[in-house]
Amino acid sequence: MARKPTGRPNGRPKIEINNDSFKKLCELHCTKEEIAGFFNCTEETIDNYCKREHGESFLGVFKRLSVGGKMSLRRYQFELAKHNATMAIFLGKNLLGQTDNQELELSGKDKNKAVVEFVFKDTAINEDEDNDSENI
Repeated sequence: MARKPTGRPNGRPKIEINNDSFKKLCELHCTKEEIAGFFNCTEETIDNYCKREHGESFLGVFKRLSVGGKMSLRRYQFELAKHNATMAIFLGKNLLGQTDNQELELSGKDKNKAVVEFVFKDTAINEDEDNDSENI
């Protein structure tokens, strides 16, 4: 027996996902779980939305949209580096390959001998500790 049409749609109401909000959440590098929580839906709904509205998987959409967040963060870091030496050093090390090199100068007649003795002394200490732990 067929049901009589009631004039209202069957199933759950469609969850509306605002594209601007979705894009901003991707730019903030929110996870699929966090985005689903924001829209009060399941992760599967997010997957279906991406396929329907963007024609690709969540991962593809996320990779494309999250780039804007990386650019914003980089812009902010460069601006911050103008007034913050720590940030300037961080960016120099990570983007320019700069390093903090500390030189150790040994005193004495034979500098190489001092280094060798230090290495052997350190090794001897470690070997003694290993032997002590084996005897326990």
